Amino acid sequence: MATWFDEVWDQNVRFGLRVEAHLHSERSEFQQIDIFETAAFGRVLALDGVYQTTVGDEFHYHEMLVHPALCTAPRIDNVLIIGGGDGGTAREVLRHPEVQHVTLAELDVAVVDACKQHMGEMNVPWDDPRLTLACGDGVAFLRDAKAGAFDVILVDGPDPVGPAAGLFQSPFYEDCKRCLGDSGVLASQIEGPHLMAADFDRIVHTLRGVFTRADPYFGPVPTYVSGFWAYALCSERVDRRELFGSRVERIEANSRYWNREIHAATFAMPNGIKRRLRR
Repeated sequence: MATWFDEVWDQNVRFGLRVEAHLHSERSEFQQIDIFETAAFGRVLALDGVYQTTVGDEFHYHEMLVHPALCTAPRIDNVLIIGGGDGGTAREVLRHPEVQHVTLAELDVAVVDACKQHMGEMNVPWDDPRLTLACGDGVAFLRDAKAGAFDVILVDGPDPVGPAAGLFQSPFYEDCKRCLGDSGVLASQIEGPHLMAADFDRIVHTLRGVFTRADPYFGPVPTYVSGFWAYALCSERVDRRELFGSRVERIEANSRYWNREIHAATFAMPNGIKRRLRR
């Protein structure tokens, strides 16, 4: 009898993977952590029954969260990642040699420890001297940070429920804006635009109430609910169309999904979503 791991969303949608081996199961202070081996996607991390990342498809999400911001921001010396305990976002940030310091603010250190032990195929350079792990609440961390402290902020958070809800509200975005200054860039995951339409619409409207420029963009993540995911690129003055060519060339040489053509196309918005956001 095959063993399956199912993510059930809103009691209406189920996505399952056949499990070959259950490698890690732990109830941390904050959530249930599971890591298992699958034939279809390799090793998988799930938190509270929700797929977070898989070795087989993580590059779609991590490249799309990171490189639109790091290839358009004027400076990328100092980067803050909120969430991202699996390390994939940090790995992509550290591919840019201009980056001097990366702070990874992850609430649950148990996620980091489990991924270090079981998700080695993600090739995260945990020992890179530019990377600092700051365990704790990302909302509080940013609230206490100095104005202009970061060039880029990346929000790699879970769904906007429970402790993560604050990562998608105006006070947090105001702190992001303060800590970035006029030339900084924020990129955040903002949920699936179809099955999670209400959350997506609310987050976009909230971001547009804080930042002069807040542009949604889209891409596939096969193991996420509906397989179609959304992000936002936000700033006061940075033009998302103006890429730094030398950075792009280096990233394109080894990326598996993102490139300059994808970057240009990813901001195209389906008509149904355009109409919703006009309301």
